[in-house]
Amino acid sequence: MAVISTVDFITPPVDDPYWFGQIAAANALSDVYAMGGKPLTALNLVMYPMKKLGSRALEEILRGGNDKVIEAGAVIAGGHSVDDNEPKYGLAITGVVHPDHILTNCGAEVGDALVLTKPLGTGVLFNACRSKKLPLRDLELLLPQVAYLNKKAIETALNFTLHACTDVTGFGIIGHALEIARGSGLQINFFYDKLPFYPNARQMYEKGETTGSNQANRELAEGFFKKTRALSRVEEELLFDPQTSGGLLLSLPSAEADLLVMELKKAGIEAASRVGEATASTQPAVWIL
Repeated sequence: MAVISTVDFITPPVDDPYWFGQIAAANALSDVYAMGGKPLTALNLVMYPMKKLGSRALEEILRGGNDKVIEAGAVIAGGHSVDDNEPKYGLAITGVVHPDHILTNCGAEVGDALVLTKPLGTGVLFNACRSKKLPLRDLELLLPQVAYLNKKAIETALNFTLHACTDVTGFGIIGHALEIARGSGLQINFFYDKLPFYPNARQMYEKGETTGSNQANRELAEGFFKKTRALSRVEEELLFDPQTSGGLLLSLPSAEADLLVMELKKAGIEAASRVGEATASTQPAVWIL
């Protein structure tokens, strides 16, 4: 078996420390799932202002992380902590995968379909809650889905002929799709109307909310982001929205995609959608159709 080691941590997307711990852990575990692996151990990584916030909130953060690690079938094996002005939490994950079945973001093939397993829009929603544009009660309804592990998604998808996989996180759907396009030497086409978005994400951009990463994500894709349809500013911003604990973007033969979506929905992943295709191109690019 091949060993996979990943490190990921985030600042609080929500004020509730238990949810923060769960989301951070799900976000970190996702890197192993995106490679087709199984998490085994996790090390807590904590930066925390103990004098300012006290120990109770930290206990809840760690409890949330531990609960998700246990749900993943792994164990907390230790960790490291640093006194810091702003709380940050994440995990270093070690997992295993058969060396002949490691998934990467470089193996997509012409004719593949693209399947996405979670909605988009967490970046603007978290910021909008902080700025009081989105009521906390509306955000809380989405947190179980945000904290949902990509475990069932990859376990279901591994029964199909997967050519490439990535989790959609900080670079947004365009940035991560562009990694697949560049790594595989082809073009990714997204059908905008098929992309799933969290409730209220569009409305928050319409209210003027944004994130600190949208512009950087747009610049990252400059020259490689193309459109065959007119998109409003808000519609484009949703494509560059940075995700926390986002879903998997899976590339597989077109003939298998609809059955995969059906099986994902049977497994409880209701947002699973066939969202695009891989086509031949002389220059890697991501197109919106």
